[in-house]
Amino acid sequence: MKKIATLYLIMISAALAQHNQATGGFSMALTGDSIITRPLSPYTEPEFLEMIELIRSSDMAFTNLEMLFHDYEPYPMAVSGGTYMRGDPKLAKELVWAGFDMVSRANNHTGDYGVLGQQLTTKYVREAGLVDAGVGGSLAEAREAKFLETGKARVALISVASTFARHMAAGRSRDNVPPRPGLNPLRYSRTYILPEGEWENLRKTGESLGLFTTQDGEPRGTSENRPNAFNLYGNWFEKGEKAGVRTEANKKDMDEINAVIRNAKKLADYVIVTIHAHEQKGPREIPADFIGEFARSTIDAGADVFVGHGPHVLRGIEMYNGKPILYSLGDFMFQNETLLRLPADNYDRYNLADDAHVADFNNARYDGGKTGFPALPEIWEAVIAVPNFNGQDLSELALYPITLGHGLPEQIRGRPLFAKGELANKILNDLVERSTPYGVEIENRDGVGFVKIN
Repeated sequence: MKKIATLYLIMISAALAQHNQATGGFSMALTGDSIITRPLSPYTEPEFLEMIELIRSSDMAFTNLEMLFHDYEPYPMAVSGGTYMRGDPKLAKELVWAGFDMVSRANNHTGDYGVLGQQLTTKYVREAGLVDAGVGGSLAEAREAKFLETGKARVALISVASTFARHMAAGRSRDNVPPRPGLNPLRYSRTYILPEGEWENLRKTGESLGLFTTQDGEPRGTSENRPNAFNLYGNWFEKGEKAGVRTEANKKDMDEINAVIRNAKKLADYVIVTIHAHEQKGPREIPADFIGEFARSTIDAGADVFVGHGPHVLRGIEMYNGKPILYSLGDFMFQNETLLRLPADNYDRYNLADDAHVADFNNARYDGGKTGFPALPEIWEAVIAVPNFNGQDLSELALYPITLGHGLPEQIRGRPLFAKGELANKILNDLVERSTPYGVEIENRDGVGFVKIN
């Protein structure tokens, strides 16, 4: 078994070397969400070290850092991204040990511990030597691209989030009022479409409750531009033939982000745009419409790769103008059950007594592992995407299945290993199924997926 694992490691290294020598190309290792609460460097399983070698062997490597690093100097906000995320500051160096160069920071946990939590994370991430994007002391800083210098190419990273609590979004300065620190937001609108009878009943309900007038008797929730729609609690309800949901990206946000991309493309060889987006269209694995709208616009603006993360499952792959759109790579690390401490807000949600601790919170949240994340196999299945470029052309896109240990005890699961055999094939089959609607074909070669590039 050990000989087979060693041979597999040699094959990976040789394959990457062959790509680079044959094409003079540039390779990336791209991963999804990293919720890291435990060190990586002590582990020595062959499937783990093979995976680490893949990341290190690429010319650059990226992950979404869905974690804050601090020593509990900041206090928790009243609203978080769910579980309040915090890891030991030393863990930033573990990411560097694993081979990562760049991390995105815009996600729904960016502001769990307020501005100070964000600032301390920036400090530790940069001291470790990681290039990070997506947060800043102002909207302009949060929006801007950050750059990685390598011996082969200069890489730009733009990090965006559509899923976040309102207080986490960075703001502008005006009238000499300081800007709000935070993340790079992509806002969007949601319209619920209802058949005429249901639409009319809801409209009448809104009228009877006085929801279409202000306290001063002024009308609200209607627009002359949308005669067949009304707005309740920030969402539009539109009359249509059948029920559905339509989402649209905020044009101002999209235009500002794409201007950054156009600038970055003039200053870098490759541009990566990454989004943290939970929003879905029906099942968790199908992205909301606005995500595709935004993704294609970033490619038009000059992005070479679009990387999604956030829903904690794999989503499909689209090829657009020769560039890959990876709607979600799933989880790379998912160690949210081994946090050191949690604030009272998390315990209060489950009416837990004062002598309850993190394990008790996990037990209450997931009903002893029978519901939620621990019970869903797909949460613990993902891929590492390895695009290879020959100049500006994508020459290959390889997909390496990984497992995070579904069904293992909570002190073990959450750390990635290469998936092998039936599990690897299952993960790739899921990705094939989810990519087919985009017209993308994926070939399974001995447990590694390869996207057919036209």
